[in-house]
Amino acid sequence: MTDEAGSKPKRILNRSTTKTPMREQAPRDRIYNFDEVPLGYTPEEAVQEAQRCLLCKDKPCVAGCPVGVDIPAFQQLVMGGDFEGALRKIKEMNFLPAICGRVCPQEDQCEAVCRLNKRGDPGAVGRLERFLGDYALTHDVNVTPHVDAPTGRKVAVIGSGPAGLTCASDLAQRGHEVTVFEALHRPGGVLFYGIPEFRLPKATLVREIEGLKLMGVRFVMNYPVGKAESLASVRQRFDAVFIGTGAGLPWFLNIPGENLNGVYSANEFLTRVNLMGAYKFPDNDTPIKPIRRIAVVGAGNTAMDSARTAQRLRPEKVYLVYRRSRLEMPARKEEIHHAEEEGIDFHLLHSPTRILGDEKGRVIAMECQEMVLGEPDASGRRRPVPKEGALKTFEVDAVVIATGQGPNPLLLADCPEIERTNRGTIVVNPQTMQSSLPDVFAGGDIVTGGATVILAMGAGRTAATAIHRYLMTGSAEPRPEVATDPDAEAEAAGEGRGA
Repeated sequence: MTDEAGSKPKRILNRSTTKTPMREQAPRDRIYNFDEVPLGYTPEEAVQEAQRCLLCKDKPCVAGCPVGVDIPAFQQLVMGGDFEGALRKIKEMNFLPAICGRVCPQEDQCEAVCRLNKRGDPGAVGRLERFLGDYALTHDVNVTPHVDAPTGRKVAVIGSGPAGLTCASDLAQRGHEVTVFEALHRPGGVLFYGIPEFRLPKATLVREIEGLKLMGVRFVMNYPVGKAESLASVRQRFDAVFIGTGAGLPWFLNIPGENLNGVYSANEFLTRVNLMGAYKFPDNDTPIKPIRRIAVVGAGNTAMDSARTAQRLRPEKVYLVYRRSRLEMPARKEEIHHAEEEGIDFHLLHSPTRILGDEKGRVIAMECQEMVLGEPDASGRRRPVPKEGALKTFEVDAVVIATGQGPNPLLLADCPEIERTNRGTIVVNPQTMQSSLPDVFAGGDIVTGGATVILAMGAGRTAATAIHRYLMTGSAEPRPEVATDPDAEAEAAGEGRGA
């Protein structure tokens, strides 16, 4: 962009020390609907926020992004009002900006290392990513990456969560034929069944996934590999396999009463509501039983999603029960803030000891032990220890356990050759995401256990690069850099001193 004299326009600086605010639904309104809570930036607000960027030469924010988005470059384009150009710049590395802008923990990654932190708030990278993703949707802008000529190689991607979608996108761009197998009837994995509509609208997710179909990626739904077809059979039909099935097997507390009617894992609770639309019962077939009082156990993002979802089912009370203090809560600060605004009743330093039921096997209460914090444990957080004689009982008719999950063993049941940890996660080479079987790669929560969307996407990208090498050279490992003689290179190019 140049002015009439042909020179670059003078850059406008926004010296505000705070992020440009984002409008939101009022708490008193949003607890009665599943509409999105933050309302996004207007074009004017996006430009205003981008103008805060210092355009650092060394770009620490890029190093803080697990997929390496050139954040200053896209913000500079936003400054000039070139939203489509900014979207293209993001999609060079991240084809899901509307999703990442909503659910990724930017405060712990790119924004954590932003130089603006020295004088106030960091740049609102996530909000700008979200704005550009939404701009594509509202202005019908299709930014489809270039796809190389067909290689004739076929890759199976098992699981359509963030790791699988990223791997499929990168491999399709390199000209490989990619088929994604998904056990459920809608693609997206945890993005679809695990994240509520008020945090990630499904229309946004569907639009982003349509971009893969335009690149030639094929989706096979209702197809749980391990049951519909063995992994060994899939390996025979494809040149390489990527496993991105996430961590869908819930962990329970192993306390009395967890088998009572009214106890849900977070996965079941959120899947019933998000994927199957239980909040629309009886218009939809899958119900959530009427809830008067409900306790959600845990304090991660999944627990916040569960508690905020429960509040929208209009119970009398929603408790969030966590055995540590607020300082140790692993959820994003924004999610904790929204939960408190919406009236979730936090009971910290409480650990469930048993769930009580009536004569018909239905939940009627949950007993908890009060805790105090002791010395730090292996995670670096202070260990909760019981406060002697201090018990508290919560009158509830439903309990959601949101304390973590691990890999579902179904997929790998007939494939003992794949090395796994004692937690059931797949062991991979972290440089290539290659498993103990050379043609099988894995990434995301199936490797790390429950983690973030953007880390899963980073793993999918690493795996795609290694799979491409494997398909084209027979080895997933990058070629070692070899020191060369500049004169010899020049002679080989016909430019040496004797030429």
